[in-house]
Amino acid sequence: MQEPDLPAAPLGVLKSRMGTFYPGSHVIFRGQDLHEDLKDLDWLALYLFGITGRRFDAAQLKLLNAIWTYTSYADARLWNNRVAALAGSSRSSGALGLAAALAVSEAAIYGGGILMRAIEFFIRALHETACGADLSDCVRRELELHRSIAGYGRPLVNGDERIQPLLKLAAELGLDRGPHLELALAVEIKLLHGRWRMKMNYAALVAALGADLGLDAAEFYLYMFPVFLAGMPPGYIEAGERPEGGLYAIPCDHIVYSGPARRNWPTANAEPGAST
Repeated sequence: MQEPDLPAAPLGVLKSRMGTFYPGSHVIFRGQDLHEDLKDLDWLALYLFGITGRRFDAAQLKLLNAIWTYTSYADARLWNNRVAALAGSSRSSGALGLAAALAVSEAAIYGGGILMRAIEFFIRALHETACGADLSDCVRRELELHRSIAGYGRPLVNGDERIQPLLKLAAELGLDRGPHLELALAVEIKLLHGRWRMKMNYAALVAALGADLGLDAAEFYLYMFPVFLAGMPPGYIEAGERPEGGLYAIPCDHIVYSGPARRNWPTANAEPGAST
């Protein structure tokens, strides 16, 4: 049997167009010298440059920073913050706890999954309407496919306390006139006037703003990855200051159990039928 051709690239060599570390000399980050060309960038600007290869102006960065800030909730009851707090309660390391909390932030229904669905819908719907499609038809198809429009409606309350502060800031910065945001607001009107009665929530707003700033779905996903991070360390710290294992402690007699009854397990030295 003929041996398969070897790859043309040298084996064991990793080359990247994104960056290179030259020990004792310099560091290249997306074609720029990290300590010379990029030395004045703040962390968010550098993070976005790493994702997109583009530099954002001061107004854009202020809005992108606010998107993170306005949803930094230090409430350990929230699904992802709870993981960080449980890590503190169990005396796990902060790195493990926060990494796990960020991982579960990708929840399909109310986390990163819904953010991706939202921006993908806006980009697709804007393209379709620009080609002559009716927005009502786009909304109807999305509802038929998913039974919901990502970024509209909210469990417990049909409203979102983050919407107005972020819209106000976007208006102050002159970044509230983009086509995706206009589309998102038009979708909200259709849902409110229809039988769904659903208002826009944070996912729809930030997805529309991100798309208007030129982020595609993959870039938006990476940008939003640490969006909940600032609210996690407080819960981890507070849980670590309390007695170990005390977070969400539940006595056994508070648990309602309706499973199989107690069973008999034979042991080598027990009489047949004895309960263990």
